[in-house]
Order: sequence, then C-alpha cells, then structure tokens
Amino acid sequence: MSEKPAGVGPRIALIHALEDSVLPARAAFAEEWPEAFAFDLLDTSLAIDLAEVGTLDTAMMDRFQTLADYAVGLDGKAGQTQAILFTCSAFGPAIDAVKARLSLPVLRPNESAFEEALDRGSRLALVVTFGPSLAALEAELHAMAAARGREVTVTPIFVEGALAALKAGDGATHDRLAREACRGVGEVDAVILGQFSLARAAAQVQSVTSAPVLTTPGCAVRALRGKMSPR
Repeated sequence: MSEKPAGVGPRIALIHALEDSVLPARAAFAEEWPEAFAFDLLDTSLAIDLAEVGTLDTAMMDRFQTLADYAVGLDGKAGQTQAILFTCSAFGPAIDAVKARLSLPVLRPNESAFEEALDRGSRLALVVTFGPSLAALEAELHAMAAARGREVTVTPIFVEGALAALKAGDGATHDRLAREACRGVGEVDAVILGQFSLARAAAQVQSVTSAPVLTTPGCAVRALRGKMSPR
C-alpha cells in the first residue's frame, strides 16, 4: 500500500462482510469526508458462515478481533489507523467486543443511523435485505432507546430477494424491491436503511414515504468525522 498523501485526513479502516458494502461506504466518504484516507478489509465468508451457523460463536468473535488487529497494524503502520468502521450489520456483539478492547474509535455500522433516528422520534421503520441481521438490529435499536429512557415502536421490513438480485448484478431490481417493500410503511418518524448495501436505494424509498430516509453509511461517516474533528 502506498503512503498516505501529505495533507490527507485521518486513516480509517473499513471492515466489510459483504462486497456490496464497499462502494456505498466509499461513496459516503467521498460525499461527507473526502479528506479521510479510508481503506478496505473484506471477508465475505463472515456473512456466509453466520447464515449457516445462525449465531455468533466464539470462533467468529475471535475472527473480528483478528481483523481489527490487522487493521490497526496493517503493513507495519501500527498507530497510524485512527478509527475503525465496521459495515456488517449482523455482528453487533463481535464489534462491541472489539470496541471494549481498543482505545481508538470503533463504530458499529448502524449506531449512528439509530442515534439520528431516535433524535427524530419514536416511530421508526427498519429495513434490511439480509434476514439474519433483523432481530439483532431491532434489539440494538430498542436498547439504544432504553438507554435514553425511551420506548420506540419499530416496524421491521425484510426485503426478500433484494440482496440476491444485487449479488446477481441487478441493482435496478434490488432498488425496486426495496421501494415496494416500503410503500405501505405508514406514519413513521424515520425510515432506516439498515445495511450499507441498501444506501443505493435511498432515493427510490424516499419516493414512497414522506418520512426522512436515513442511510447507515452516510450517518456513520458524518458521526465519525464529528468524533475526530478538532474542537
């Protein structure tokens, strides 16, 4: 890897479990924080193994620690990586374990979007295309609301077939399915697109709801920049 260009902002590690998350993350950095030097680590076996096993076991938790250690010390540049952003929404407990061990900022993919959604109200729609992540994300959203002393009503929306279409190269079908799944969402204070790969469908979803549509990469990059910007 080449040296970071002079004058470029902080070095941020992006850790992905789906290749479909890479471009949305890059697009969010280009729009929200172009000065940052972001690099990618991708392990597509994580999502496959979680879908097969059905739960986060010790071996998978350890793999997240290994990925984080590699990101922090990549190419012998220990200390140069200044933050880690995970983009894989189904692995909250593994990411929290990394957070507890490292002193640098570590963000779960959805926490910033959830914080922004909670700022907007208590009636929230949560949209995913990867089924195994839905229950964990609902629990995370309720826990974050409880930490604020609040209760929320969450409308879960699983967009069946959308992720398969995206992986087959049919982005138009992915976006259409996301739009149609959200068409009857009703009165909510925010619609959260709960996976990085769903960010591409934001405009389509916004066309069928008057509620603000929040994308996880956009919210995450804005929050990370806020955490790391000089005061």
